[in-house]
This record gives sequence, structure tokens and C-alpha cells, in this order.
Amino acid sequence: MFTYILKRVLMMIPTFAIISLIIFLVLNLAPGDPAAASNPDGTETVSQDARESYRIFKEQFNLDKPILLNTRFNLHIDDVEPQLRTVADFQRPVCAEGQPADLSCTPADERPSSGDIIAAQEYVENLGGYAVPHLLALAQNHERLDIRRLALQRLAINAQRPQVDRFNPNPTTELREVNRAIAAENNELRSWTVPQDVTEADIEEMLSEKWVPWYNEHQDRFEYSGTEKIGIFFLDTRFAKYWENLLKLDFGVSTVDRRPVFDTVMQKLPYTMTLSFLSILIAYIISVPLGIWSAYNQNTKRDQVVTIALFVFYSLPSFFTAVLLIEFFAVGRPFSWFPAGGFIGDGSGEMEVLEQIGSIGWHIFLPLICLTYGSLAALSRYARTGLLDVIRADYIRTARAKGLAESMVVLKHAVRNGMIPILTLLGTLLPALVSGSIVIEFIFNIPGIGLYLYESIYMYDYNAIMACLLMSTVLTLVGLLFSDISYALVDPRITFD
Repeated sequence: MFTYILKRVLMMIPTFAIISLIIFLVLNLAPGDPAAASNPDGTETVSQDARESYRIFKEQFNLDKPILLNTRFNLHIDDVEPQLRTVADFQRPVCAEGQPADLSCTPADERPSSGDIIAAQEYVENLGGYAVPHLLALAQNHERLDIRRLALQRLAINAQRPQVDRFNPNPTTELREVNRAIAAENNELRSWTVPQDVTEADIEEMLSEKWVPWYNEHQDRFEYSGTEKIGIFFLDTRFAKYWENLLKLDFGVSTVDRRPVFDTVMQKLPYTMTLSFLSILIAYIISVPLGIWSAYNQNTKRDQVVTIALFVFYSLPSFFTAVLLIEFFAVGRPFSWFPAGGFIGDGSGEMEVLEQIGSIGWHIFLPLICLTYGSLAALSRYARTGLLDVIRADYIRTARAKGLAESMVVLKHAVRNGMIPILTLLGTLLPALVSGSIVIEFIFNIPGIGLYLYESIYMYDYNAIMACLLMSTVLTLVGLLFSDISYALVDPRITFD
């Protein structure tokens, strides 16, 4: 048994990694972006501080990196120049009607859209230091003065070095000193730009006095060996950075409230687990005896009535039932017996333990009904089917022939061996209840994982969504392991040796 459990635990690691990769790709390839640009009109319409805050936001959550594989070390100048040309064309005035197009204006039908500007800005900004050599070449040699000016503007941003572990809440003294030096260098680079009405002489002066000497001094930062390219290809990506943090049990920081996601999930987990475990417990307590009763009353009128009733309940959507329960039993039409939402009453900090338990039970009574009734049909049918297969077996007839009481035959021999089908479902119930509680927690305003996941999806909070889905993954893997172990506990014939 121990060897089997150890093998299963070891198999969970690559399984978890593959599932996390699939979830990560789905989230990052889905429409929407938590770092959607707040500047629809080009770089000149927002302050430098706003753009810098936006850039830092993307850096903090690795949204400026490729999702899975990074080939930016092979960047070519032709990948950068069209993006600057798009921004420059947008910033030039529109040619008057009948005026021939020249370098001083852009024809109205050729003027880029706001979406093109956002995409061009994002593309160049996300390239970071990989674009520095090409931006410098464009600033030195391009035929258009406005593109040379834009290249210098981008150099002042892309040439900045990212600070080392800048979001560490407890940095060491040495780390602080390193980051102070990097910040001082970045502040100096940020000032090496030119005004809107720049001349060619101004650009040449800025290049010769500032950028060319600086680049010659730091050129090795932008040249990559074969080993460095392999490292960049696999490791300088969103997924690699995420797993680097995940190995340290760091699920990242929420893009909404800037709090550690793991801390928030741990605060909300007790609410969802309380609902989930109680729902599973109640479902099994009701379903197993009901399935046994149905098996021993097979094809009778009573069995048919119970079956029809269970499948009627199964067909009712939980959100529909939740709204009806609130309407009938919470808001006074006709009764107001239960609270309409929440997990515990006001002033819970001043309640005794038994009072708190009673308040929680009163608040979650209706949500538990909504989470439980749907599983009664499936679980009771599995229990019924499993028992029907067993009670026809020869050893059941032998037990009866030996004179054993019917209750002993049912409980000790039939039920124990007929529970294999229903135990199979145990591995999938926990994650299903976590995901299924999204609607119920939203309707009843219970601050659990389900409501947190719903709000995170709405706000494109990728780190929070990943944490919730990975927790569901862990629950599935652990539930399947417990399900397998329970086979051996109820049926001694099953071994894992």
C-alpha cells in the first residue's frame, strides 16, 4: 500500500505540471488583458509617470514577456521599425483634402487607428532590452526625423534595467543597494530624451554625447551566447517565471488589490470547504441509505416514485432553486425564516462558540440545500446499481442460507462490496463542488473561493484565477487517490501490491 501511494504521489507532480500548463495557456490566450493600455491615443496623451506606472505593472506580473517560448534574442530591425512608423504616422497631422502626401502629413485614409497605436506601443514596450540595438540604429540612421525622435524616446524606456527581485517584501541590505544603483541609472536614462520640436542637430548631439558612449559601455548586455539564448528561449517567459514562484509556494500578487493571492485564498478557503464537506457528507448520508432502500424495493411503486422525484430535483438548476428559496424563505414571501445571504451573523466576534456554530448553520442552510439536492439522484442511483449487482451474488445467498439476519447480510456483505461505484465519484466531488459553488456563493454572497474566482475572472486577475484552478487540480488528484485507497478499505480482495 505504501509503495502504491508513493508512486501515485510522484505521478501527481508531472500531472499537476501538465494541467497547470494547460490552464496557464488557456488563461493567457483568452480574450482580454489585465494590462490593457489606458492610453488609446498614443504616447503623447498621458504623463510619463502614468506610462512608467503602467510599465512597472506589466513587469510585476510578467505581462511584458512571451507566454511560453521567447525568441526575442533573434529580433530584427524590421520587427521594430514598422511599429515606430505606425506611431509616427498617427502623430503627424492629417493632410488637407487635395494636398499631396509628404513627410509633413498623413493622408486621412492611411492614418493608423487607435487600436493600431495601442498594439504598436505595446509591442515595442514589451520588447524591453531586446529592442535596444535596433532602436539605437533607427535613431542614428532613419530617414525620417519623427521616427528618429520616437526611437530616442523608446530608448529612454527600453534601455532601463529591471531591478532585482524588486517586489520582495523583505529585501536584504545588499539587495536594496543593488536596486538603488539600478534606479539611479534608470533615472538618468529616462532623462536622455528630446523635445517634440527636435532638430537633427539635437538628435546627433544626444546620440554622440549620451547614447553611443553608453551603448558601447554596455554592449555586452545585448549580445547573447548560445547558452544564454537557450536560457532565454525557455526561461524568460511568463510560464517559467510563474513556475519559478510556484516552486516557492508563491502564487503571485493579485492584480486588483496587490495582496498575495495565497493569503487571500487561505482566508476564503474555510467558507468553501465548510459548504463542500457538509454538502458531500449530507449527500452520502441520504443517498446511500436511499440507494439501498431502492435496491431492495426494485421496480415497486415506491421505488418508481422516489426515482421520479430524485430526477425532478436533478433537473432543477441550482441557481433557479437558490432564487426560489430566497424568495420563499428569506425575503418574507411568504416566510423570512432564513438570512438571504452571508456566512455568519453580525457581531460574530462577540458570540460564544455554540452561538457561532448556530449562526453559521442558520446562514448556510439554504446554500447547502442547493449544493446537495442535485447529487442525490446520481449518488443514490450508483448505490442502487452497485447493490443490485451484489445481492444477486452467490455469497449473498450463502450468507442467507447460513441463517444470518437480513440486516447483517445487507450491511456486512452486500453494502460493503457494493460501494465501489459510489466511491469512484468521491474523487471528483470536491473539485466539482468548489467550481459549482461559484453560482451559489455569488447568489448568497458567501465570501468563499467560488465568489473569489468569479470576481477574479471578471477583473482578469490571472494570478487569482490560476490559484483557484490549481487548488481544484490538487483536490482532484488527492480525491482520486483517496478514492483508490477507499477501495481496499471496503473490499479486502482489492490490493495494490
